[in-house]
Amino acid sequence: MTETISRESTATTGDRDGSGTTAERTHRAVPASRDHGRQWRTVRGRRKIPRWVRRLTGPFLLYLTWQLVTSFGIVSSRSLASPGAVLAAGREMWGSGELLDALGSSLYRVGWGLLFGVAIGLSLAVVAGFFRLGEDVVDSSMNFLRTIPVIALLPLIIVWIGIGEEAKIFLIVIGVVFPIYMNTFAAIRGVDAKLVEAGMIFGLGRPGLIRRVIIPGSVPGFLVGLRWALGVAWLLLVFAEQVNTDRGIGYLLNHAQAWNRTDIIVLCLAIYGLLGLLSDGIVRFLERSLLSWRRGFAGT
Repeated sequence: MTETISRESTATTGDRDGSGTTAERTHRAVPASRDHGRQWRTVRGRRKIPRWVRRLTGPFLLYLTWQLVTSFGIVSSRSLASPGAVLAAGREMWGSGELLDALGSSLYRVGWGLLFGVAIGLSLAVVAGFFRLGEDVVDSSMNFLRTIPVIALLPLIIVWIGIGEEAKIFLIVIGVVFPIYMNTFAAIRGVDAKLVEAGMIFGLGRPGLIRRVIIPGSVPGFLVGLRWALGVAWLLLVFAEQVNTDRGIGYLLNHAQAWNRTDIIVLCLAIYGLLGLLSDGIVRFLERSLLSWRRGFAGT
């Protein structure tokens, strides 16, 4: 501190008598600011908590609340099973292979539903986003259809396809298409026109503009749509697996409700939550990988 004040005093004296130039004053002031910045980063580094620890704080608080509510008898065990009972039910069902089989069936349905839904939604967004004729034909139809509740289509889907695996996957496909389309289309049309003009000035043709300007600019919107689509897929899976099925997480949930097994019900809900958290982590990884060039506000 004393040394810094002395340097500032010397710099001020130099200004008054004309002996110090601007470059010399800057050179004398830089070491002090660097030392201060280095010291500030060190203090912050000592107090900083790893981000993965902070992200686990929320789920841990939920678990702690759940444990306290069941331990003190605020809610009866018939209404809400304790964490210990849920873990015991999970170990039992995992040992018998029932839980693994149900999880595999659910992942199979969601996987195919996402694959077809993302492909269809992305294709429609490209057609409507790149071409004005495509926008006139596709966008109006998609805005009409997206207001129809997907669950309301379930009886019609059963009439069209039946009650087999195809109907369950088709229901998830319909739910996934709309968030992918809406967010990707908006992202394509939201690319700054000045960037497109700059690309044309540098000699980029239509393929070059799409590859170097429009696609990088629309990737953030697509990832937002993918995050919403993953949530919708897990939500629709619950409804899909309650229609003529004998396996899957939704089937276990429905079967446990009939026998009032709150431990299995909570176990299935916890599995849905963990799968959603894992899906969100995958999208966040894609964002860090594909959008490493973008520098946005990351919070304070």
